[in-house]
Amino acid sequence: MMSFVDYFKNPPIIVRYLEAGAIAALVNLSTLYFLTDVLGLWYLFSSTVALIVSLVASFLLQKFLTFRNFNKTNIVVFRQIILYLFLNFINLELNIFFVYLLVEKVEIWYLAAQAFSALLIAGWSFVVYQKFIFRD
Repeated sequence: MMSFVDYFKNPPIIVRYLEAGAIAALVNLSTLYFLTDVLGLWYLFSSTVALIVSLVASFLLQKFLTFRNFNKTNIVVFRQIILYLFLNFINLELNIFFVYLLVEKVEIWYLAAQAFSALLIAGWSFVVYQKFIFRD
């Protein structure tokens, strides 16, 4: 049984996964805000840059914080980046499909549909990260 202190020193992998996701989301939103409201850039340009910055942050957080994969061999990191980006492209398509299906066919509120879709995709992504992308 893990003590309270040990829990915070070495939290379970699922906690680290959720922390990494929350940090990446914060990076996305704060970058979007900074570029749009502080620098005055066009919101769609800002959104694109924020997405790219948060994808980089998410990759690094998942690799090093969540899965504690410290392999820095060029070919391994390149493979991980390609698989990570490919998974995120698939996740984008899945998100669009799930939200459409839930809103148009099941008639669920779009924000609830997005939240449900995000949970499904987070679960699926965790498994893919653990089994394929950041495995030892």
